[in-house]
Amino acid sequence: MKKHLIVFLTIPLIFGLQLPAWGKEKLKLAVMGSLTGSFAAAGGIAGHRGALLAIEMWNARGGILNKYDILPVESDDQSSPDVAIREAERLINLEKVPVILGFYSSSVAVPLAPIGEKNKTIIWINIATSDKIIEDRHFQYVFKPQVLGSQFGERSVDFLKEHYMNLGYSSPSDVKAAVVYEDGPYGMTVKSSNVSQAEKYKMNIVLTEGYDHTAKDLSSLVLKLKAAKPDVILHTGYYADVVLFFRQARELGLTVKGIFGHAAAYLNFPGMEKQLGPEIVQYLYCSSTAPMQILDKRKLTKEMGAIIDEALKLYEQKYKETNPAGDFTQGFGHTWVLMQTIEHAVRKYGTPTADNIRKAALDIDIPEGGTPNGYGVKFAPPNDKYAGKNLRGYPVLTQWYKGKNWIVSPDSLKAMDAKFPAPAEWPLAAK
Repeated sequence: MKKHLIVFLTIPLIFGLQLPAWGKEKLKLAVMGSLTGSFAAAGGIAGHRGALLAIEMWNARGGILNKYDILPVESDDQSSPDVAIREAERLINLEKVPVILGFYSSSVAVPLAPIGEKNKTIIWINIATSDKIIEDRHFQYVFKPQVLGSQFGERSVDFLKEHYMNLGYSSPSDVKAAVVYEDGPYGMTVKSSNVSQAEKYKMNIVLTEGYDHTAKDLSSLVLKLKAAKPDVILHTGYYADVVLFFRQARELGLTVKGIFGHAAAYLNFPGMEKQLGPEIVQYLYCSSTAPMQILDKRKLTKEMGAIIDEALKLYEQKYKETNPAGDFTQGFGHTWVLMQTIEHAVRKYGTPTADNIRKAALDIDIPEGGTPNGYGVKFAPPNDKYAGKNLRGYPVLTQWYKGKNWIVSPDSLKAMDAKFPAPAEWPLAAK
């Protein structure tokens, strides 16, 4: 009787690589976002959409050097650090991904960063801003193409220093500012830079007040602001709390000469208009990275301008919206940089393992105008105080005016002179 030799073929799953029976290999990357919970509407969904669209466009171009198609493994952290930690451990240990990208909230990113480091898995921060994610931690596997939250806080105060004369004052020290913030890692980071930068210019800080972003009543905060009588409010919060703040500010008759927000909810002025009405949202400011649709494409590479046009067209087709929130740009643009980094890893080091992607990230040197965010990319090395920081990232200050975002600072990128102080027609304007 003739014996038959049976050979069982197995498909290896090592370091996120799947080897199909034919065609290109599949590279699994985890995409973690706040798709449900309190951060979803604040920008978690928009950022997640941006990341997935970048991967889709990259795959349509042939993937990574026509060798790998990216297979996104989607994960919902439910706006909860505890859930995010469990998800990260599942993605690392079961899915075997070399990279986890995304992260809307700093409260999620801060505890996840050391988990990636311990497991030698790349943590790629698309949106979360807190300096505490990387400050003095000297991680080797954590990279933050996103701008630091402290830079957001500095930009808004720098604007006040440059425009104090608009308030009729003779010195920046005449400016009276209130700093209010959600008391998580994100809010604390921006608050600290607001305060330190204001102190640098000897501005008068009349109130510094934190609050829980899940609060259901901010009337006591509004009343404290009314009593303090600031010229301007520097505000850092998420979506639900920011909307609540403005509703109660109007109800209680708060008046100021300008309100300066920092990323998060203030990146979604169209959504805020639906909640609050255009008359309240007009003249508000946002210090953050610029939404791609308002970038001056003359200052970008020709290739990058075409990529932005394609991304906006696809976004409109998919979601029936023409003006995506700024978190979409952060999710898309920083994922695009990751794709460039992985391509470099494969080209120079052979395979897209976490260690090779880490080496490639330290090699990456993209000049200004070479990313969908406008700025360039060069990561700080592990011995730097802010290891993994994008040394070429910077925020802009925008103002919402007549249904559109306009860059008003810095002067080199300015598209419109700021309407500062807010005119009398604004419902919260100081008369």
